[in-house]
Amino acid sequence: MNDMSNTPDPSTLSPEELIKELATRGRAAQRKLARIGDERKAEALRAAAAAIRRDEATILEANAKDLSEAEARGLSGAMLDRLKLDAERLEGIASAIENVASLPDPVGEEISRSEAPAGMTLVRRRIPIGLIGIIYESRPNVTADAASLCLRSGNAALLRGGSEAVHSNRALHAAFVKGVSQEGVPEDAIQLMPTQDREAVGAMLKAAGLVDMIVPRGGKSLVARVQEDARVPVLAHLDGICHTYIHADADPEMAREIALNAKMRRTGICGAMETLLIDSLFDDCTDVLSALLDAGCELRGDARAQELDDRIKPADDEDWDTEYLDAILSVAVVNGIGEALEHIAAHSSGHTDVIVTADDAAAQRFLDEVDSAIVMHNASSQFADGGEFGLGAEIGIATGRLHARGPVALEGLTTYKWQVLGQGQARS
Repeated sequence: MNDMSNTPDPSTLSPEELIKELATRGRAAQRKLARIGDERKAEALRAAAAAIRRDEATILEANAKDLSEAEARGLSGAMLDRLKLDAERLEGIASAIENVASLPDPVGEEISRSEAPAGMTLVRRRIPIGLIGIIYESRPNVTADAASLCLRSGNAALLRGGSEAVHSNRALHAAFVKGVSQEGVPEDAIQLMPTQDREAVGAMLKAAGLVDMIVPRGGKSLVARVQEDARVPVLAHLDGICHTYIHADADPEMAREIALNAKMRRTGICGAMETLLIDSLFDDCTDVLSALLDAGCELRGDARAQELDDRIKPADDEDWDTEYLDAILSVAVVNGIGEALEHIAAHSSGHTDVIVTADDAAAQRFLDEVDSAIVMHNASSQFADGGEFGLGAEIGIATGRLHARGPVALEGLTTYKWQVLGQGQARS
């Protein structure tokens, strides 16, 4: 077990002093981490995966304590399932770390090279962001996912997990740090906040100049608080109000299968479809709607949608702006792609929007005009995931317009700097 005696004692420091101490340590460790090469970082991650496997009994014992306390507090079955670890899930965590180790290192990548008018060579090269604060809730696997992605991209991490997983997070963090430190990675490169005090979270959100970026992973209330209170740049999405538009020229079978999958595969993820737009000239509307209803999905529709099936309930104004995360779906009938685009512009959260069509021109217009982080043609919105994009583990989905958008993995955890190579030029 790594030596935690050096960890600041939160009982002797104010929240602001604690964050300053942790951030100072993290920034110093990140400068050392930035000098560690690709293969050593990969070896460090493989050592972390091995350490987690070796510490399986300790980690599962800690998780059992979290589960017992969560059950006593009356957490729902879904929350308990998110929290639960077993041998299979722990192996999945270790394998995910190894997968990140196998990914190409983005640090040092040359993005562009050009020549300035004065003759200097201008190089844009990818570099780490610095110290990243990650605030998350009940899933203990985020401890390992976030730590591995930050380390692989040369960043230090300050992790703050939810109180319901505190014992699991501490055990996972201890094993991870024990592994990477064997390969020369500074222990302070991956820190776990030593307190669950909410005031410490507030101090981290306001630590501009100490923490370089905040990534929240969790429910809407957590993300909203982070976005409202932060004085540090935030990489996140608040809502996943994802649309699927079935164009007049959609293949009926494809439309039915995509709609069913987009909504019903997993209703509680951010990439689940929340609004279905059906073109008034699409001939198989009733088949798609019947398939959803027969699968147990409640439909709430506009007047024209209700005319297609008497099982459809009326939608109100709030429905078009609601992320249900449940087997509930808003449905509207639209007159052509222009009306679909207007609806999406008014109600999309900028996460993922889909068109189903055999018309390439319509598809290209949709791909060009929808301003979301992810725009798809003839595919389920449930593919909005870093793993499905071939990025390995993701640290989250970003819907902002600055820096990274969509699934954020290694490249999204880097920025760049200009390197100017001259031959003695002096500006007149």
